[in-house]
Amino acid sequence: MSRSIDDLTWLPIIDRSAGPLYRSIADALDLDIKAGRIAEGIRLPPQRLLAERLGVDFTTVTRAYAEAARRGLVEGRVGQGTFVRLHRADRPAEMGAGFRQEIPSVDLRMNAPPLPGEQGLQDALRHDMGTFAAGLSLDLLLRYQQVGGSPADRQAGADWLRGRLDVPSERVLVCAGAQGALLALLSVLCEPGDLVCCEALTYPGFRSLTAHLRLRLAPIAMDSDGLLPDAFEEACRDHSPKALYCTPTLHNPTTATLPLERRKALVDIARRHGVPIIEDDAYGALAPDGPPPLAALAPEVVFHVSGLAKPVSPALRIAYLAVAEPRQLSRLAAAVRATTGMASPLTAALATHWIGSGMAAEIVTGIRRETAARHAIAMETLPAELIAASSSAFHLWLRMPGEWTRGEFTARLRPADVGIVGSDAFAVSAPPEAVRIALGTAKDRPSLRDALQLVADLLAEAPAMSSLLV
Repeated sequence: MSRSIDDLTWLPIIDRSAGPLYRSIADALDLDIKAGRIAEGIRLPPQRLLAERLGVDFTTVTRAYAEAARRGLVEGRVGQGTFVRLHRADRPAEMGAGFRQEIPSVDLRMNAPPLPGEQGLQDALRHDMGTFAAGLSLDLLLRYQQVGGSPADRQAGADWLRGRLDVPSERVLVCAGAQGALLALLSVLCEPGDLVCCEALTYPGFRSLTAHLRLRLAPIAMDSDGLLPDAFEEACRDHSPKALYCTPTLHNPTTATLPLERRKALVDIARRHGVPIIEDDAYGALAPDGPPPLAALAPEVVFHVSGLAKPVSPALRIAYLAVAEPRQLSRLAAAVRATTGMASPLTAALATHWIGSGMAAEIVTGIRRETAARHAIAMETLPAELIAASSSAFHLWLRMPGEWTRGEFTARLRPADVGIVGSDAFAVSAPPEAVRIALGTAKDRPSLRDALQLVADLLAEAPAMSSLLV
């Protein structure tokens, strides 16, 4: 039976002027273990209890325990606590990184898909890569390819879109990722100084791109279901924008999916005012039961961008741009040539191979399954009344409770090596008190659960109670 010192007053002697407090606590733990004051196999006090005894922020103790785990001094056991490791003399400190820490360092900022966990899928993916490599031609490896993609690549794009959007391959351009497609579109549709509408909270990459092109952004108000059509019509009437950019499905960062009736109203407004819509369908493949894309409702007014980074792999910097009219197609192909030259032919060929072999669909299924599992962890761990989330989205939107501000909350998580993104990164107008948490980048589900528990613990505290300032 494991022994515990929970009821004892372990108050390590720490030098509060000799560098970070978390490191001093880990140093003191190391000394106490070596001196025999703490025996191997002993369960350490819970982090919050030790923080109270030391009079420090609990995130400082969390980081101290993580540092001790990195050194090989302790190990975390799910549901039991943190224990001094047995047989330390047989294990060098460098081995500490080989086991799971109680609270691992987790960056929840980058919104990347989770790795599918099925071993069979991983093995099939490796085998499929070998098949692809064996079939590569020298022409593909040693020659320039067509701007906008080869006929086979454009057909693969049409095949990828089929089911959500039926478009002939001749109306599909292969672009260097969604960012490359957006760059080409804005280059054709706008001039420096023009006004472009977007959701009040929008993709940071789009904000960067419009700043680079010296375009002005007009934020369109949103609610829990997404963009408000009436607000868009008002902007069209008052400002004559050159385009509307939006993410109607699993919006980043709020996870909202625009209902069908709003989609119909939105494209009707765009038609009447002659404002083209740029539909970023980054997450559409992850929500197969969602409403039809805007481009399926009004192909003559909507430019549809479907990237593979979110539903398949961030390593595939490939996006398919569906264009309604041949005249637009030639102008956009020229813009692609002028801005990015062409999408990587090798990467495009891999995407074509994966789509044709069925591997892309298998990866999407694996990502959906892992995303749903991680969403369930989030719903179990975080206060449901504070979050907007979808089982199809590997990110969630967390509203700040009480006196918490987004800046203070993200700052308090840094000592525990947990990174999240404040609303400032997405806000075109006044940022709300909220943060986005990405669920896909944690290395596994236990790591995600531990990090989210730390977020939940911090939410339960008042800002003043968790402050180290004196």
